[in-house]
Amino acid sequence: MAASTNSFLIGNNTQIPPLKPKSNSQSFIHFTKPNTINLTTTTRRRTNSVSIRCASASTTVGSEQRVFNFAAGPAALPENVLLKAQSDLYNWRGSGMSVMEMSHRGKEFLSIIQKAESDLRQLLEIPSEYSVLFLQGGATTQFAVLPLNLCKSDDSVDYIVTGSWGDKAFKEAQKYCNPKVIWSGKSEKYTKVPSFDGLEQSTHAKYLHICANETIHGVEFKDYPLVKNPDGVLIADMSSNFCSKPVDVSKFGVIYAGAQKNVGPSGVTIVIIRKDLIGNARDITPVMLDYKIHDENSSLYNTPPCFGIYMCGLVFDDLLEQGGLKEVEKKNQRKAELLYNAIDESRGFFRCPVEKSVRSLMNVPFTLEKSELEGEFIKEAAKEKMVQLKGHRSVGGMRASIYNAMPLAGVEKLVAFMKDFQAKHA
Repeated sequence: MAASTNSFLIGNNTQIPPLKPKSNSQSFIHFTKPNTINLTTTTRRRTNSVSIRCASASTTVGSEQRVFNFAAGPAALPENVLLKAQSDLYNWRGSGMSVMEMSHRGKEFLSIIQKAESDLRQLLEIPSEYSVLFLQGGATTQFAVLPLNLCKSDDSVDYIVTGSWGDKAFKEAQKYCNPKVIWSGKSEKYTKVPSFDGLEQSTHAKYLHICANETIHGVEFKDYPLVKNPDGVLIADMSSNFCSKPVDVSKFGVIYAGAQKNVGPSGVTIVIIRKDLIGNARDITPVMLDYKIHDENSSLYNTPPCFGIYMCGLVFDDLLEQGGLKEVEKKNQRKAELLYNAIDESRGFFRCPVEKSVRSLMNVPFTLEKSELEGEFIKEAAKEKMVQLKGHRSVGGMRASIYNAMPLAGVEKLVAFMKDFQAKHA
């Protein structure tokens, strides 16, 4: 049955009749939960509300009009998280205001940021001797913050460079201390991770820096090096594999990550730092780059990215609901295995240049044997509602970012498309 102009359908069968408000009244339709719809008629004297629950609403709303987004960041977010945010957007839990309108010092937002930190601590089993900071400026700002807080201008620090982001971190550190690249994969186009045994670390290096997962080149550390200097610490940029698998936080002095890959929208940078490393910033350090300032003020020294932190909190809660990071890792391994197998079994039609033992579970770069077909591949995939598959401008080819929020169905559809494309063009 066709719906009238003022009515709408829930799922496949249920039609909601049009509202017939009286004179001088207004009617509203809004979501209060991902699978609940409220119909509200307001007159000058009274408000009538009807709540309608529909088990399939989240699927109908979420799936039919959305694409499979393989972007590297900002990246896809879980549909149920988006729908939850949608339901809370206008009036967060009866507070009468949106999260975007709250004072960051009010009790409502304090409950949001405190729960986000608590859930993140539970997810990663963060020891009590570590602080969790919700900052701004992206992971790129941390390239400068780290040397300003952890060492003096003449101190030695070491960098393992496995891709573009590790290289940028090293270059920024050159402004503030005495960094040394103790291994670089540039000559082999960033396709591997070094053997840790052969690394010649600086004797007095204050820290050893790695990028745990290189978003552009698709190289991921599966284990982590030990710092030889007993007074040094390991630091990791985990922007693109943060919360994708369990991590032993106690192995690191600092873990930092931009949220926009795996745990939220752009605008939030998460720093997990051992407390004894806080409080040593140089005198020239800008106040907004001083870890101590943010730690003492519980990430509220100035107005933080409130809505972004709220979204991160929703994602953390969702990851816990899935069973924690061990279960999340299993799902990610399954997706990655499916895609890499399709590449490896294509008889060279598709190629992934990364050494198999360090292939990323999050970012899968690949090329076509016939490079002239890459544009058509991306164009045809977009027609099938699979978008953002173009590789980074610095390396070309294709890249499928399959973060936590990418469902298995998205990878299955991509693999099926790849096989069909090969059959047409091989």
